[in-house]
Amino acid sequence: MIANAFKGSGAGVVATAAMDLLWYRRYRHDGGSQKFASWEFSTDASDFGDDAPAPARVGKRIADVVGIEIDESSVGTTNNLMHWTTGVGWGKVAGIAAAVLPVPTLLVGTATGATAWGTSYAVLGRLGIYKPTTQYDKETLWKDLSAHLVFGFTLGVALSAGNALRRR
Repeated sequence: MIANAFKGSGAGVVATAAMDLLWYRRYRHDGGSQKFASWEFSTDASDFGDDAPAPARVGKRIADVVGIEIDESSVGTTNNLMHWTTGVGWGKVAGIAAAVLPVPTLLVGTATGATAWGTSYAVLGRLGIYKPTTQYDKETLWKDLSAHLVFGFTLGVALSAGNALRRR
């Protein structure tokens, strides 16, 4: 089971990168001009307020609960740490689920992406970081869901590839 969690972690890295590439493609399509690395590791937010990305705000809340002081200038770093940690965490879940569920790995990955999306809205809505789902327009929800489905599909492909390599 530990091996499956590690395999899932690696697949989570690949899937998070795929999701970010989709978001970056959309950013460039909408007129953004930053290079990928600059875009990936930046944020327009200057503090952990309402304009900060959700992962940064979650990271700040966790730090506050455990008594760690985070400087407001660390919003970008906190955002990336939480975003990538979350992707790796969902990858672990999928790696373990794929090992025990009698369904195709691709389905496990895609379902994990959809579950991550739904869980985000449920949990972050309760925390006041997201608005209730009913207050978002369909385009926003679709953009976010489709990005999570890319994450999940890629997660499933990466897990399947890992299984194929292991069988050789």
